Amino acid sequence: MNSMDLPWKSAWVTGAGRGIGAEVARLLCRNGVTVYGSARTTEQLELLQQELAECSGKLIVVPLDIRDLAAVQEQFNMWDSEGILPDLVVLNAGSHDPFSAAEFSAQRCKALLDINLQGTANCLEPILYRYLGRVSEQATGESDRVFIPELKGHIAVVSSVAGYRGLPTAAAYGAGKAALINLCESLYLDLQGTGVRIQLINPGFVRTPLTDKNEFPMPALMEPDEAARRIVQGLLSKRFEIVFPRRFVYWLKLFRLLPYSWYFKLIGRATGAGKNV
Repeated sequence: MNSMDLPWKSAWVTGAGRGIGAEVARLLCRNGVTVYGSARTTEQLELLQQELAECSGKLIVVPLDIRDLAAVQEQFNMWDSEGILPDLVVLNAGSHDPFSAAEFSAQRCKALLDINLQGTANCLEPILYRYLGRVSEQATGESDRVFIPELKGHIAVVSSVAGYRGLPTAAAYGAGKAALINLCESLYLDLQGTGVRIQLINPGFVRTPLTDKNEFPMPALMEPDEAARRIVQGLLSKRFEIVFPRRFVYWLKLFRLLPYSWYFKLIGRATGAGKNV
């Protein structure tokens, strides 16, 4: 993407240490945005910060585990004290742990859902609270919360096409992504007329350390820098759902309309499903 004026002065990107998150942070910084990049570990973020030191924007490293609601709230309290409220929030942090039915584990399910679903919810609570201008009873001494409609913001949640329908070895991963899709659809309706935008990002297969774990063929595999370009372009559009690569994703959307007998047969042929059980 060529250098351009973006509408955001500041952005918070979760999972910014690698993969799609790192590329989104890189692209925003190179186009003049101050990016608060968060991740559980800071080593990769600090390397990215050094790389972007001469950019028109800048990367600020934020060590944060989004599974810890108290830590997320504390980060926002710190930003409040400094007068910081990011214009754009890209909730990208997530993990992947593929396992078959023979390896099914409630604990492994919980570990994935804690970051992919609950971690996203932990981030949404404080940002929506501030974007919508709600003031807590503790802050005002009053029982009613105050709504200030002029406060606005832009939220993007990264889910996955794996949330459209069940895929082999993705019982926990797909369940969390499907929940994120439903969550964003609901919030989109709730946020109408508030001035707060929410968009849903459903990428196809992108080459990252997470997709490297997949043992089945990944059609239309995309590089993370191209995925970031598509995401930023989508954020500048009026679309609710940002999807790519479109031809591949539209086939998956069509699969959602198929009866189970057809769907299971097609996916089984494409992925070799059943061999891992």
